Amino acid sequence: MSIMVNKNTRLLVQGITGNEGLFHTEQMVAYGTNVVAGVTPGKGGEWVLNGKIPVFDSIRIAVEATGANTSVIFVPARFASDAIFEAADAGLELIVCITEGIPVQDMMRVRNYLDQKQARLVGPNCPGLLTPGETKVGIIPGDIAIPGKVGVISRSGTLTYEVLYALKQVGMGVSTCVGIGGDPVNGTSFIDCLSMFEDDPHTEKAVLIGEIGGSDEEKAAEFIADHMTKPVVAFIAGQTAPPGKRMGHAGAIVEGGSGLASDKIKALEAVGVRVAKHPEQIPDLLK
Repeated sequence: MSIMVNKNTRLLVQGITGNEGLFHTEQMVAYGTNVVAGVTPGKGGEWVLNGKIPVFDSIRIAVEATGANTSVIFVPARFASDAIFEAADAGLELIVCITEGIPVQDMMRVRNYLDQKQARLVGPNCPGLLTPGETKVGIIPGDIAIPGKVGVISRSGTLTYEVLYALKQVGMGVSTCVGIGGDPVNGTSFIDCLSMFEDDPHTEKAVLIGEIGGSDEEKAAEFIADHMTKPVVAFIAGQTAPPGKRMGHAGAIVEGGSGLASDKIKALEAVGVRVAKHPEQIPDLLK
């Protein structure tokens, strides 16, 4: 069992003929993901990966021809918001945007539009999702996690990999890992994922990987207190970050005294969440 993606996911790749799109499509197919189509305007009628995957000019045509239900986006930032709009208009249930550098005002328009649709967006500026042993949608390396009962949610791509590998080293498996991205405006929140893990009968525990900036972790703490019956372990990145400095992610900036790592840790610990001092400590806290 998993959340959002599984062996039945029929994936469409937007930007499949670009370098990144093609490289990661190859990796996803090698992992066992059912990639059914690609979309690049002007390249319709072509095939990629030795004739395995057809390329279409538009998502609507691709969905009609292949029954795709999920999209992953590898297009440049200036085209990415239009790519998300097109995927939502074509009726896709899940849209995963890997692209980083999308302007905040573009994402505000996207969020406003998606709120009126049935589509769920994961990202942007995220590594995607991995359901070990079944499917990967995005760029998370497939060999660093094994199937199991721990749900993982993260704002940080690199830390996601560290935590998945640390869990694997001690034989702990993962139900689904969701990289929600580190931008100030994104599609899926910690709360969305925690709610899904709470409802998933095969997820027994959850790991939340946060970072400085914003108030998402504090909101997650309130949700955990009111709604979660399953144990949650956390790690907050940027605990030693100098004030006022932007730390990699567009959303990882402490402003006006809010968004400090210490505040996030305090809020999580106050509701019974055990917070790791470093990522490698997470497996011990889950035992």
